[in-house]
Amino acid sequence: MHGSTVRSLLVRGMLAGLIAGLFAFAVAYVAGEPSVDASIAVEEAAAAKEAAAHPGHHEEEEELVSRAVQSTAGLATGVLVYGVAIGGIAALAYCFLAGRVGRFTPRATAALTAGAAFVTVYLVPFLKYPATPPAVGNPDTIGKRTTLFFLMILLSVLLGVAATILGRRLAPRLGNWNATLVALAGFVAAVVLACAVLPGNDDAVAESFPAAVLWDFRMAALAVQVTLWAVFGAAFGYLAERVAGRADRAAGQVAGQVAPS
Repeated sequence: MHGSTVRSLLVRGMLAGLIAGLFAFAVAYVAGEPSVDASIAVEEAAAAKEAAAHPGHHEEEEELVSRAVQSTAGLATGVLVYGVAIGGIAALAYCFLAGRVGRFTPRATAALTAGAAFVTVYLVPFLKYPATPPAVGNPDTIGKRTTLFFLMILLSVLLGVAATILGRRLAPRLGNWNATLVALAGFVAAVVLACAVLPGNDDAVAESFPAAVLWDFRMAALAVQVTLWAVFGAAFGYLAERVAGRADRAAGQVAGQVAPS
């Protein structure tokens, strides 16, 4: 793949990530913010109860950024920046996978890239370390929990790459379908083993925290990611197909110019 094509796909990947971020922000605002507000209410109630039990021991902290700004401009900025970033990274992954995982169309390759990224970057880590609302766990273990979460992402991505390589090597002997099944089974087995070996986040959520609020927050977080990757796959597939068509036309014109008359 030529450098100009890679640059073109990178820019379009970031554009597709921006579009996906807009849709993800809408889902996060509508589905996620109510559970965040409920979580904050639980935290404030617990703080008020503790302050009443120990008067004079707690000072009210000044809020640097209002909740209204956090739930609108702050949320939009974070989601859009994240969308652009993952769009660029996914576009580079698309450039690497194109032509190496089978003779798929650009749209199909984009869909496979988005699906694989969603599974390895979010779904697998989410199954081991699911998202939690803000300020519901032990603040002393935030560093440890963050480290474990990113370690799980790294392991998941490496296992996904290993499964892809395994499937390619087995394809000549087993056929594409059987090789894919074997590679997928190996990936699942390795993920299960990793989940069993890595420690859990037992103190990520207090026992007294409402289960319904926790469930709503986690389902909203999952919905945001599903929306982000689904929209990205569709948008980038369309843009990548246009880039491929333009490259094919350019190659045809060059071939016509150098062909003997």
